[in-house]
Amino acid sequence: MQEHADWNAVRFDAQSNQGHVESYFLKANSPDGKQALWIKATILAQPGRASHAVAEAWAVMFHRDGDHVAVKQSIPCGEASFSAERLEVTVGPHLEIGEEMTRGDIEHAGHHVEWSLRMEGDAPPLVMYPADWMYEGPFPKSKLVSPKPDLRLRGWVRVDGRKIDIDGWRGMQGHNWGRGHADQYAWGHCNQWEHDDGETLLEAVSGRVRVGPVLTPMMTLVFVRHDGRHYAMTSLMDLARNRGEIHPRRWFIKAAAHGVAVECDVSAQTADMVGLYYANPDGAMSYCLNSKLANARLHLVLPGHEPIDLTSRSAALELGTKDPDHGVRMYV
Repeated sequence: MQEHADWNAVRFDAQSNQGHVESYFLKANSPDGKQALWIKATILAQPGRASHAVAEAWAVMFHRDGDHVAVKQSIPCGEASFSAERLEVTVGPHLEIGEEMTRGDIEHAGHHVEWSLRMEGDAPPLVMYPADWMYEGPFPKSKLVSPKPDLRLRGWVRVDGRKIDIDGWRGMQGHNWGRGHADQYAWGHCNQWEHDDGETLLEAVSGRVRVGPVLTPMMTLVFVRHDGRHYAMTSLMDLARNRGEIHPRRWFIKAAAHGVAVECDVSAQTADMVGLYYANPDGAMSYCLNSKLANARLHLVLPGHEPIDLTSRSAALELGTKDPDHGVRMYV
């Protein structure tokens, strides 16, 4: 994989006639596993209508008791700014994300979320796909990378007038783009585990995409970092070997290569999920069942280590589906 100039550079081309969707997102988890903040900026352009593209600002505050708050605002993309050189995103007065900070102020349906946060962390980008052509070509139709996979965030968030101090919450920043959302997918990330002495980070993705009238088999990519060492099960051969199973509230992954073995079971209660409408450029609707308070059980075998077993109540789990009868409350 070649080094990219900046994995946060915007991919939207206002001169293109192709449909396009693109997102920049952040998550942060409280140390006690009871709260989490998710922030996102999105570009949505229909085929042949790039000049009418929409920019969106999103925020969700997750609470373990199920009393989540979700807000969203949309403006013409021409009134927003996305840098082609660095992480520099502005969606009107509603949201700003820079290399070391984010701030925002979003009102929606009687709810109000505002925040001001500093981001700290110098972990290298986590590039999930194994080949350059997978990022530059039409397949797969959705591209993803985590330019800042391990962050600590400090500052505050105010939700419906209640201020919450954020001091060292673990988080990450991701970037994805493409011609549409995968027909079925699961994405997960966790860098906050109970009784973890190795600063373990796990990120994985499973998905099926449509090629003409046919859905591809499930493809799964897995990345682990432990004690500062990186273990990527993301090669083209790994794509054939790795296993992923997506269920309505659960996702199981299994991967092994070069003496490394990973098994992880990620699940979320319905009450800990927020349903989000993810429009596709072609007008079809996808549904993102989003939790940043998911439970994860990780079994990890590494060369030179005894087997490692970790648990978390602070995992990110996003399940994407085209089925509207998913049973999760839709928020925004």
